[in-house]
Amino acid sequence: GQIRAAFLRFFEERHGHRHLPSAPVRPRGDPRLLFVNAGMNQFKPIFLGTVHPRSELAQHRRVVNSQKCVRAGGKHNDLEDVGRDTYHHTFFEMLGNWSFGDYFKEEACSMAWELLTEVYEIPRDRLYVTYFGGDPSLGLSADEECRDVWLRLGVPASHVLPFPLKDNFWEMGDTGPCGPCTEIHYDHVGGGRNAAALVNQGSPDVVEIWNLVFMQYNREVEGNLLPLPQHHVDTGMGLERLVTVLQDKRSNYDTDLFTPILDAIHKGCRAPRYQGLVGNADVGRVNMAYRVVADHVRTLCVCITDGIYPGFSGAELVLRRILRRAVRFCSEVLQAPPGLLASLVPTVVEVLGDAYPELTRNANQIKDIINENEAAFLSSLERGRRIIERTVQQMGPSTNFPAEVAWSLYGSLGFPLDLIDLMLEEKGICLDSAAFKELVLEDAKRKAGGSQAGEPGSTNTHLDVHSLAQLQGSKVPATDDSPKYAYTLGQHGHYEFSPCQATVLMLYRDQCLQKEVGAGQRCGVILDRTNFYAQQGGQDSDQGYMIRLGQQDVLFPVESVHLCGGYVIHEVTAVETLRAGDQVQLFVDEARRLACMTNHTATHLLNFALRRVLGDSTEQRGSHVTAERLRFDFDTKGHVTVEQLQQVEQVVQDLIQKNEVMHMAEVPLTLARRVQGLRAVDEGYPDPVRIVSLGVPVENVLTCDSKAAMQTSVELCCGTHLLQTGSVEDLAIISERQLVKGISRVIAVTGGQAKEAREVGQCLAMEVDSVSLRMKQRITSIPEMQNLSKEVGQLTKVVASTAMPQWQRKELQTILKALQRTANTAVKKLELQQAEKVAQILLAKYCNQPVIIDTIPADSLSILMKVVNQLCDKSPGTSVLLLSPQASGEVLCACQVSKSCLPGFSAADWAVAVCTQMEGKAGGSPIVAKGSGNAKGMQGALTTALEFAQSKL
Repeated sequence: GQIRAAFLRFFEERHGHRHLPSAPVRPRGDPRLLFVNAGMNQFKPIFLGTVHPRSELAQHRRVVNSQKCVRAGGKHNDLEDVGRDTYHHTFFEMLGNWSFGDYFKEEACSMAWELLTEVYEIPRDRLYVTYFGGDPSLGLSADEECRDVWLRLGVPASHVLPFPLKDNFWEMGDTGPCGPCTEIHYDHVGGGRNAAALVNQGSPDVVEIWNLVFMQYNREVEGNLLPLPQHHVDTGMGLERLVTVLQDKRSNYDTDLFTPILDAIHKGCRAPRYQGLVGNADVGRVNMAYRVVADHVRTLCVCITDGIYPGFSGAELVLRRILRRAVRFCSEVLQAPPGLLASLVPTVVEVLGDAYPELTRNANQIKDIINENEAAFLSSLERGRRIIERTVQQMGPSTNFPAEVAWSLYGSLGFPLDLIDLMLEEKGICLDSAAFKELVLEDAKRKAGGSQAGEPGSTNTHLDVHSLAQLQGSKVPATDDSPKYAYTLGQHGHYEFSPCQATVLMLYRDQCLQKEVGAGQRCGVILDRTNFYAQQGGQDSDQGYMIRLGQQDVLFPVESVHLCGGYVIHEVTAVETLRAGDQVQLFVDEARRLACMTNHTATHLLNFALRRVLGDSTEQRGSHVTAERLRFDFDTKGHVTVEQLQQVEQVVQDLIQKNEVMHMAEVPLTLARRVQGLRAVDEGYPDPVRIVSLGVPVENVLTCDSKAAMQTSVELCCGTHLLQTGSVEDLAIISERQLVKGISRVIAVTGGQAKEAREVGQCLAMEVDSVSLRMKQRITSIPEMQNLSKEVGQLTKVVASTAMPQWQRKELQTILKALQRTANTAVKKLELQQAEKVAQILLAKYCNQPVIIDTIPADSLSILMKVVNQLCDKSPGTSVLLLSPQASGEVLCACQVSKSCLPGFSAADWAVAVCTQMEGKAGGSPIVAKGSGNAKGMQGALTTALEFAQSKL
């Protein structure tokens, strides 16, 4: 804590930096990032020049902070390595100081050296600095300015070392701000030795502690580097590594950032104390488990506090994997009782709470979420362990672990793949990775081209007419699927789904009813009862798994469920032989089901809101509900406006806010048909039929004179719904388009996805606003205006393709269209002005000569052509050919022939003759032409140009 505070105080008090709090680890409005993984993330708009000129961010010149960072999943992924060594982490703290157009190399290096050697008192002879050694292929020379700064600060020349692009040139991405960096390395051994040869060689003895990045270039889309108008400094030093150096330790886990947590783990489990062992010396992986749990509990605390909860996609899925990995090491390796992980939260808060007070405020919520998720996983973990052990016993020697068993653990029990690999690695076995990848691809194909709502599934789930007749003739009863509605709303707003036991009545494979199906085969399973929802009414089917009673260690994954003639067919991969008469227990994938319930209820709210806003003549034409999103087609007189989309969302949000009860009941079809204002009665509904009513009990809706269905949402629907609307949390319409004249389709997302879409929308709106403001400033430089034009083009693409509220997309697209027109006009205007100036100079130089051939500087072919046009306009009898050499080694060519010289003299032939001489190409008309070539042939090309013109005149 003192080390962190000393860093912040040094820059704040001695060097006038503003101390900013850490940004949350949940990235705001950057869909490309799972987590904030570096200190610079929150300052990206400043570096990119997209910051809103009136925002608080734009006012900063010198900033210091300690940023919470998570590197797991995505490009920077340290998850698999955590625990195996003593220095990888999923969560770490990045200390940084920043200059936005204020100081540069001299001050940055000087401050860093002062802090390390005078405040932290690190011996100077243990420090080595690196600088960028240049790259001839990019035309970049060595950063001698930086080298000289270090030498002036008294660093011996033998400790100042040049390194190439990969080590000492930092880039934000494929495009954008970048620049040389200088790194400070520390030698743990010391003792007067020279460790220069070990720098950047992966030696554990000589480690990088601080990276100072000098942002002075911008990498363009074409790959070339242009100097930035403003220079910035971005430095980053990992607190964990710095503390290791200052506390004279060789492992991050031996510092007081971790020792209190490791002590707390020891108190709460039955394992021996932590000894810092790695590799083969770490018998039973006990020390690895200590490190995994200590690291992961820090990450869980920070992420949950910042609004990332264990879940099923993106950052939430990564956090779920982190939690499950920690739980598994707690229970299986450390032999700890349930609850150990949550019991560590107060210790983490003690270590990090002073720096990040939000942890202290959320400690109880963190504990609850960890305990809840742990309980859910422990039962799956136990079952998964038994499945792995049973499978291993049945395997022959030197064989790979079967992919279909791994797939069922992955898909049905939610086992992360790295966890499966780890559990197998401990048994000295490998997974059949090739076969597993095939299953992943098959699944992706099935999802991508998957059966749309209402379409028949595969041959194993769609009963043919003969099999259907055979089932009915054999008096096989229709499936009782009423248990799919057996769920309640428990404490804390969590849904509890009742378990279901069933008997296998018949199996179906390759259009044939069977009493038995062998291991490894995919088949349809018909049960006497089920709690699985079969695909119907526009709602996707459930997924999950079944196990045989009394045989907990064999899992039969259920991939899809279909309804056919009253029979519910479960598409299952038989991991072992499956027979009619088997007793099974059914487990629905609850997260997927809940997501479908949320989106189905949201569909009803959306249908009601559309009628409310667009009028009662708005009729539903179709819908499709999946766990990810909802799609809704409806009649419409014309395009839905931005204002109407906003109003529809508002009506839905009001209903969510009221937390209305969803009433559901089965009633005779004749009664249901009498309800005034009922939605969708033109389909073939069963009798009795299920009514879903928003906020009004079904018996009230059914009374003779009731107008309830006119005022609220009342629909015939067999889908599964939430019991109260509050669980929808939010709804955002992210797409709206006309399918055909008179029918529109909207796509919407709910809950966290809707919240994310809104955040992304707000961030893009700020970026557009920033471009608008910069466009209004008086810009006289063509490259600057072209860059703005490019930025508008890139923003237009991002706005078109990113999930965000559709009303906002339409608004931003209108603004961007106008901005693109403004930018293009401004570029043309500036080019014309520049062309006029150059033309004036050339006219004075050549004074009415019949031919002008010359080389001039020009930023683009467009400008060169304009100069040629201007010359010919002002001197109609003159034919002109101009060349312009570029920094890239290319030569641009533009020419125009006087009309009086036609037809004998052709501009196209002239340009071709000249550009061929430069090994290039050209084309055009008899009057104007353009092309390009290589600088090596330029002198010859000028001679050719003159000779060609003389031969024609």
